[in-house]
Order: sequence, then structure tokens, then C-alpha cells
Amino acid sequence: MSAIIIDGSMVHYEALGRGRPVIFLHGWVGSWRYWINAMQVAATSFRAYAIDLFGFGDSMRDPQRYSLDKQADLLKRFLDEMGIGKIALVGHNLGAVVGLSYLKQWPQSVDRLMAINHPFDHSSINNRMKTASMPELADWLGGRSPEAVSALADAAKADSQAVATSITGLQATPNLFADIRGLGVPCLFVYGPNDPGVALPSQERTDSLPTHMHQVNLEGTGHFPMIDNSNQFNRLLTDFLALDSGASPRELQFKEEWKRRVR
Repeated sequence: MSAIIIDGSMVHYEALGRGRPVIFLHGWVGSWRYWINAMQVAATSFRAYAIDLFGFGDSMRDPQRYSLDKQADLLKRFLDEMGIGKIALVGHNLGAVVGLSYLKQWPQSVDRLMAINHPFDHSSINNRMKTASMPELADWLGGRSPEAVSALADAAKADSQAVATSITGLQATPNLFADIRGLGVPCLFVYGPNDPGVALPSQERTDSLPTHMHQVNLEGTGHFPMIDNSNQFNRLLTDFLALDSGASPRELQFKEEWKRRVR
């Protein structure tokens, strides 16, 4: 286990590979652990880091650090302490929101961002996500397959207050997407259409994405596309990371493999 101390609080992370840095941020259910497969794939060409946010996994429980801004600051401090420069970000629901919050404040340090099952607003989150216990959420969203049980083994470690605070924080920042859409940083929004926890964006929102942003729906996947169909997800991840710096993720649609999955 690797850890770093930030302002007296322990932050757990894991790292694999060598090359340009890719940061993986987990969602409301789980920890760094469900990124293992994706990290191994990315690590063939990149230095892959997965971080436990405050209140999750093996990082410090500290209610004073559960706001979206504080979680984004965790990422900033982590990168500074580790001497990491410009990054690619991969975030899953909470991790996607934290990633966008980070992008809003430090756009010059983000080369590209993949946001998976990102809730564009508070109303797109199922009420059960806001009230259910963590073991119940893990079963509901991830299922009981051996792969899901193993990948979500750390779900019970999450502080329910960290979940509640961050979901409330999303309600308090309704203009987050509007704030980052004009920055020009390439963003790929990935969704599992069968996700019961986070609703798909409206067709109007999808159609109005600027040219440096794009949406792909991975058929047959739900809340955890990286678990539900790891091969499919990892192919998309690899293709996205392989794009030239500054290239629009819309270039992915020219690959026959993804044409069937683009809204």
C-alpha cells in the first residue's frame, strides 16, 4: 500500500507503469480497487495512479474535507507533492465530478478528461443513491458476480457522510459543466445505459456538446462499465488515451467499433 500525507491526513494511492501520468478517481461506491484492470491496461504506455478520495477506501476520514472543492484540492496537492505535471483524468461519477471541479480550477494541468456516468445535475441521481446504506448500494449497482464483489470489496469502508456531502455539493454547484465547457479541454463522457443510479443526459444536452466534447454509450453496461464489460471499456480507454494531445474525442466515432455506440 502506498500513501502520502497531505496537511496531516493520509491519502492512499496505488501506481503502475511508466510514462505520461493518468489519474483514476473512483465514484461513490468503492475505491481505487475497481480500477485495477484499467490501470494494468493503461500501464503498458502510461504511469497510472488511482487515488482514494477523503472518506473512501484507505484514505483519511475527515468530514471537513468531504466537499467537492476539498476533494479537488486533494488531487492538486497530490500532484504537487508527487511532482506530477500535466495529466489525463479518468473519473467515475463522484470522481468525474471531482475531476470537473479540478479542471475548472486548474485547466492548464489537464490534457484530457474521461467522465464516466457523470451526473450533470443533482436531479439525475436516483434518490436511492442519496439514502441507501453502502452495502445495499454495492449490491444494487454492482451485482453479486465474483468480479463485482472483488472489485467493490472496499465499498463498506466509505464514510456515508462523504457520500452525502458530495451529493449535496453537486446540488450547490449547478453551473459546474457550464463553467468548464468553454475551456477547450478534450472531454469524453461515457455512460452505461443500464445504470440505475445515474440517468443518461437528455438528447438535447448530448446534441449541444461543443466540438471538443463527445459522448459514448457502452451498450449492455450499467453503473460500472469498467466491471460490466472490462474488455469493451478498456478498448475505449486505450483509444482515448492514444489520441494526440488536444484532439477532439469525436475522432473516436470514425472507428467502426464505436459508431454503433455513439448517441
